[in-house]
Amino acid sequence: MARQVFEFHTPERFVIGTVGEPGDRSFFLQASDGARIVSVSLEKIQAALLAERLAELLEEAKERFGVQVPDVASALDVEPLLTPVEPEFRVGSLGLIWDATDEMVVVEASAEGDNEDESDEVRDLLRVRLTPDAARGFIVRAIRVVAAGRPPCPLCNFPLDPAGHICPRQNGYRRIAR
Repeated sequence: MARQVFEFHTPERFVIGTVGEPGDRSFFLQASDGARIVSVSLEKIQAALLAERLAELLEEAKERFGVQVPDVASALDVEPLLTPVEPEFRVGSLGLIWDATDEMVVVEASAEGDNEDESDEVRDLLRVRLTPDAARGFIVRAIRVVAAGRPPCPLCNFPLDPAGHICPRQNGYRRIAR
């Protein structure tokens, strides 16, 4: 099958969102422009790292190139993902590039490969170009979405499950209330 490249130059929306309940959520990157919507699935840790690295890239662009990077996004997208959410592929790797000519961030999400020998040139790709302001809004939303999961255990900091939690700090035992 031929490689598909989904390219968005300053899309109307580029967001991270979830489907499902905390503890059983699926994470998605979604880009949209008019009637065209592209969703790709990714892991929670990939979402968190993308936001973190994007913030670092903006700071580096500010320091090295003197780019006007807002500290706060002018607008924050709080709307849910556009439905139906039908992922084009599962993200295997993410890349960030600073385009100094246009002063824009380029986010690339590449599909997982079927085997280790498969090159990046044959994997499907989502490429999105963002202004620094849009990138800042993406970061804020991504951090909120990732943090909206299950609350952490006060002892071990692992997520608390509604059905119960075996805390390693308590050596797997629960205290009996008397």
